[in-house]
Amino acid sequence: MGCVNISQSNYLAAFMRIFEDNYRHKGMRKQLVDGIRQKGISDDRVLQAILHIPRHFFMDSAFDKIAYEDRAFPIAEGQTISQPYTVAYQTQLLELKPFEKVLEIGTGSAYQACVLAEMGVQVFTIERQRNLFDQNKNFPFLKKYTNIKFFYGDGYEGLPTYAPFDKIIITAAAPLVPPKLIEQLKIEGKMVIPLGDGKVQRMLRITKQEGGILKEEEFDNFSFVPMLQGRKGS
Repeated sequence: MGCVNISQSNYLAAFMRIFEDNYRHKGMRKQLVDGIRQKGISDDRVLQAILHIPRHFFMDSAFDKIAYEDRAFPIAEGQTISQPYTVAYQTQLLELKPFEKVLEIGTGSAYQACVLAEMGVQVFTIERQRNLFDQNKNFPFLKKYTNIKFFYGDGYEGLPTYAPFDKIIITAAAPLVPPKLIEQLKIEGKMVIPLGDGKVQRMLRITKQEGGILKEEEFDNFSFVPMLQGRKGS
């Protein structure tokens, strides 16, 4: 039997036919965005990004009807797809500008990476779990985002080869601010990080100023899975 060569666009089209994004899904997404706006998310670019991304694509089909509830859900390897409000909150704190280089620590489901990509930035995202990394590499929907680069590695090490970055977002609970990530942040660049090793973390925005001075701003409390060192998997 011969091998059929399917182009990237045809591959995505075939995926979209199987994983339908219908009027019901779009209506639930609009309700979700309205709810996030009422909770205080005011950046319309963030809201529009969430409106355009089918969140149910990132979850087991059994969750199709509840994918647009504003809460986290479990995914593989003991991780979660973050609550949409949390995704919007961190993204808004980044104050993104088009074409910026953004380093994401903790790809997870890749939902956050897609929100960033929808906003026109170049995303470099690291995942330490080999299984999650492989799943994302084989996830057809992600092929539409040519501005996302996926890496398997240790988030504490960052990506020095691609530094410096305009913005860094950490999507796991860090017990401390990783010094190597600060080194990879541009002057006047911003890092958004949930800091703390307990059940609850304080969201921080760190701006790296001239001379390496760090300006810290504290925001609300959240709960994230822990940020672990090293890589897991072969």
